[in-house]
Amino acid sequence: MGGKYRITGNTHPRMRRPRNRRRIVLAGVSAVVALGLAGWGTLQLIDVFTGGDQSASAAGHQRDCPKPTSAPAVPAKTLPKPAAIKVNVYNATTTTGLAKAAADELKKRGFTVGEVGNAPEAYDKKVPGPGVLLGAPAAVDGSFAVLGTQLPGTVQKTDTRKTAEVDLILGAKFKAFSTPAEATAAMTALTKPSPAPSSTSCAPTAPKTKNG
Repeated sequence: MGGKYRITGNTHPRMRRPRNRRRIVLAGVSAVVALGLAGWGTLQLIDVFTGGDQSASAAGHQRDCPKPTSAPAVPAKTLPKPAAIKVNVYNATTTTGLAKAAADELKKRGFTVGEVGNAPEAYDKKVPGPGVLLGAPAAVDGSFAVLGTQLPGTVQKTDTRKTAEVDLILGAKFKAFSTPAEATAAMTALTKPSPAPSSTSCAPTAPKTKNG
């Protein structure tokens, strides 16, 4: 080149790339690396304090657990009406007229009353509780249950009789029958349908924890 820009001697000027672009590139790479390290560190902390894969394990267990299937409801228990129950009332206590008073009360409540009198020798003054219900085996799930709502605490016994009538033998602790409201509530509880049992059960398993 000529003029005042003429180059003389053995030294030539070095052509360098602008430094600003290199700095921008390095700053961008450093920022990406820093963000990546920060995200990885955050995930590690979450894994340490929360147990890592507990949520995934629980979700997987719920998927494996079979859905419960509906089971048929247990039907309501059918009991005889008081009018269909014939009751013989016997007094095994020393209180005079107790059998007649009890028989009259049962008649008011709709029961059919049969014989009324003193208890046979096998039970006379030998019933320490409120009373004894005596009848055929078929009476256990029918007449005994209905009469039991009127006089809780009675002892149930069966014999070889072929008839459907039931003996109520009043004992030393007999004071009075249940109130009509109490007897009705007890009868309702007996005739209420039982809840259907669940056909399957699937208890969640405890998630594994990390030691250390």
